Amino acid sequence: MRMRFLALAAGAVLLTAGFVFQSTHAQRADTMLPEQSAAKGKQILDDLINAFGGPGYTEVKEIECRGRRALFGHSGDLVGYIEFANFRRLPDKDRTEYTAKGRNTLLASLIGLDGLDFAHGGIVITLYNGDQGWSFDRSGVNELPITSVSEFQEQTRRTIDNLLRFRLKEPGIMIRYGGADTVDLKQIDWVEITDTDGRLFRLAVDHSTHLLVRSIVSTQDQENQQVNDDVVIYTNYQLLDSVWVPLQVTREHNGRRTAQVFLSSCRFNPRLPDNLFSKETLQKGGSEAVLKRPKS
Repeated sequence: MRMRFLALAAGAVLLTAGFVFQSTHAQRADTMLPEQSAAKGKQILDDLINAFGGPGYTEVKEIECRGRRALFGHSGDLVGYIEFANFRRLPDKDRTEYTAKGRNTLLASLIGLDGLDFAHGGIVITLYNGDQGWSFDRSGVNELPITSVSEFQEQTRRTIDNLLRFRLKEPGIMIRYGGADTVDLKQIDWVEITDTDGRLFRLAVDHSTHLLVRSIVSTQDQENQQVNDDVVIYTNYQLLDSVWVPLQVTREHNGRRTAQVFLSSCRFNPRLPDNLFSKETLQKGGSEAVLKRPKS
């Protein structure tokens, strides 16, 4: 009985200590002067960038990643997986090749692009280049809807990688320390970043590893008179080339899980050919340039 009492007492002390730790740091965040809060927030962001790889992270201009994406229906149920290869030239060129196996009529709408022909499997490609976009499927090359291109441009503004690599020095960017917390059983520090368009970025940075645990991007939805929250959860970090990469990424929109990505490989600055992001490459045979290009 005495041992049990001592164990319970020790647990209570630890819980109290943890509460005091979090309350103290939260109190500091609320009572900091604006310049102190900004300085602490910037220091945490510097630690985060260094944890990602420092110059090995910030000097990345091109990315090639492959893996599987789990797709979820409107009810949140898992409806299937799709393999993909993604090629990016930062900040606003993106080519994704989806490989569907067998008959599937749901995948097109679930990746956000209705009208693509996944019905009999095969490769479907989406290609964005700045303010232009195309798709490639069994029907050939098609212009992507303006709404799809606009959504892609908005996503490039929200992407945390673009935020950390390019946007932090933009005029009007505001940074503040958001306090300490526990997220996914990890002690973290919140950093809050507001841009000139009113987007609020909240980054949960691991207190010990300084890696990103999750991000929340909040935007005003004027049409529905609400605030939309897009959450990304990052797990299973591995060092690939010069960058620490989360091999599992989970996305949620307003509390509903929308996708999970499981990366199998990533390469950085792989010297992608310029025509990889051109409409002409799609017209000449879809992914042929990718499949035949020399390895660096």
